[in-house]
Amino acid sequence: MIKIVAGGKKNIGAYAELIAEYEKRLRKPFDIQWEFVEEERLLARLEKWPFTGREYVICCDERGANISSDEYSQRLASAFVGGRDVVILIGGAYGFSESVRERADFVWSFSKLVFPHMLARVMVTEQIYRAYEINRGGKYHHE
Repeated sequence: MIKIVAGGKKNIGAYAELIAEYEKRLRKPFDIQWEFVEEERLLARLEKWPFTGREYVICCDERGANISSDEYSQRLASAFVGGRDVVILIGGAYGFSESVRERADFVWSFSKLVFPHMLARVMVTEQIYRAYEINRGGKYHHE
């Protein structure tokens, strides 16, 4: 199971349509659950989050590592093989504190560019689908 915790409002408009398209293509263990939290409440909640190790926590932040889709796929697969659920954190306009980034298992940057959080949600969902296709040997991802 993958849980995406996103700062801000629920997916809207064309973004919601794109996200739904990728989600309907996915199969277990890539089931996605969304949780939307107002940005200030999200930041406060994450400061108290226990980060127990039972979950593989990926923090989407421009200050993170830029990796390939293959590497991302391997990270998700390793988490599932290790019996861990995946939690992906998508912040709002102000990103995450240093303490949250330090406690996450992985801090992931899409690029050196900054993207609106609604677009980041689409990108995360697409990359989950791409990882699924890479792991199953599908034709969606090309080398």
